[in-house]
Amino acid sequence: MLRRFNTGYEDGNYSLVAGHVDGGETFREAMAREAYEEAGLRLEAERLNLVHCMHRNSDEERLSLFLEPQEWRGEPVNREPHLCDDLSWFPIHQRPANTIAYIETAIDLVLDGRPYSEFGWSED
Repeated sequence: MLRRFNTGYEDGNYSLVAGHVDGGETFREAMAREAYEEAGLRLEAERLNLVHCMHRNSDEERLSLFLEPQEWRGEPVNREPHLCDDLSWFPIHQRPANTIAYIETAIDLVLDGRPYSEFGWSED
């Protein structure tokens, strides 16, 4: 997990390696690119499996896809120290207390085998 720093969104809180899709790339290609840019990990896009889809309303409406690599190459290293001030492994059931709420929820739902969720929508 990485602790966000100097980003303007959830700074000081832990997240997963993540990012936005650039034009002309698939979700899996974007995840492979972000994993290398942020943490120096080499992922093969075709070996990423979708494990959860979250329609969320936090800073704005977003669709977050959570992809799990079947394997990776490299050791995690903080390649963006201007945006991340810690990059650490944590036991899956002992995540930091300051994990971003939707990330915490998504991890729990993945562990529970639930492939879809909605987060941050008001109860009508």
